[in-house]
Amino acid sequence: MARTVDPARSAARRKAITQAAATLFAERGFENTSAAEIAKAAGVSSGSVFYYFADKRAVFRSIFEQDLPTSRELVRRCTAGEDPVASILTMVDELSVEAMDPIAPGLLVEILRQAGKDPELMQVIGQNAAILRAGFAELVERGIRTGAIDPALDPHETAEAIEVVIDGAFVNADPGRDPRPMLRRIVSKLLSHPCEPAGEPA
Repeated sequence: MARTVDPARSAARRKAITQAAATLFAERGFENTSAAEIAKAAGVSSGSVFYYFADKRAVFRSIFEQDLPTSRELVRRCTAGEDPVASILTMVDELSVEAMDPIAPGLLVEILRQAGKDPELMQVIGQNAAILRAGFAELVERGIRTGAIDPALDPHETAEAIEVVIDGAFVNADPGRDPRPMLRRIVSKLLSHPCEPAGEPA
């Protein structure tokens, strides 16, 4: 009789392995973390890591693959809002809060280290960025149409600029500092209509 697979149990174990690996990769680095260490931290048997994942690189990619449905849902929810500027700032808030996670700086370092070694990883990172960029661009375009955003802005260039601002929060991540107030200020200024030039003195 064929062995019955419990999808919920499998999903829970994959998630546990991914979460344990994220912490270990951030603390020790990808190269210095073994599958046995990941299994121990996840509370599963040593063979479970390669039962659920093809190899250690697949485990690393899974950390970022889980962002894809989250990003799609964030964009879906925010583009359904009535106020495009408020929706953009909500996206900025929810994306940048992750920079406060203690493992964020270590994972960023490992992404940079592994980028040239794993084209599939870069596809995942690029796909996630494209989802968010499209959401930001749609909201900027809508804000321009309604007069809420500077009409001189190009929606796609502005979306890319917002992503750069958010990326900066991760590059300069400090778990003890909330980056959201400053990022909201920067993005709000970027989107606002330029000040009218001062008149000539009488």
